[in-house]
Amino acid sequence: MPAFQPLGARLSKLTSIGVIAVFVLYPLLVYLGLRYLGGAWVAALLIAVCVLRLVARTGPFTRAQVVIVCGAGVLLAVLSLLRGSPKLVFYYPVLINGGLLIVFAQSLLSPPTVIERLARLRDPQLSPKGVAYTRRVTIAWVVFFLLNGGTALYTASFTSPETWALYNGFIAYVLMGVMFAGEFLVRMYVQKRSEP
Repeated sequence: MPAFQPLGARLSKLTSIGVIAVFVLYPLLVYLGLRYLGGAWVAALLIAVCVLRLVARTGPFTRAQVVIVCGAGVLLAVLSLLRGSPKLVFYYPVLINGGLLIVFAQSLLSPPTVIERLARLRDPQLSPKGVAYTRRVTIAWVVFFLLNGGTALYTASFTSPETWALYNGFIAYVLMGVMFAGEFLVRMYVQKRSEP
């Protein structure tokens, strides 16, 4: 890796890191914003998050999918401002889970799946067994995004801001980590069993 990177590359990397940080901290920032600054600040935060996502394009979304998800996020923020109801910004995690659900499910219908594409970055000559395995992992992620998105919808609709922030800002990330770790352990087990 060269010691000197062009300014554009460094800015792109910093923007991507910033988007990930803001996205991960979004529930906490919304909760604190509602508590100390008011609904207009929270709506402005959602607009900023969406603009950052458009610029950085992090994650498995295509450009069109990013525009749709970010456009829906900005719409939530604007409606929140117009209605004077900051609760609408609580639905942004539902949008993200819904977007990921669509991306992963669509890849099942039009292979290669998202997980297969990621696996081929590491092993371009993925075996037919590997392709079948990545399909099952993609199905598992579809189920995860469906359940996680449903829970995010429930917390946004029927719980307190504290419960919403706890689930969407902590528990959901723990569950995602458990999914990653569980898939890694299963993959190691499957690879070990398939060795001659």
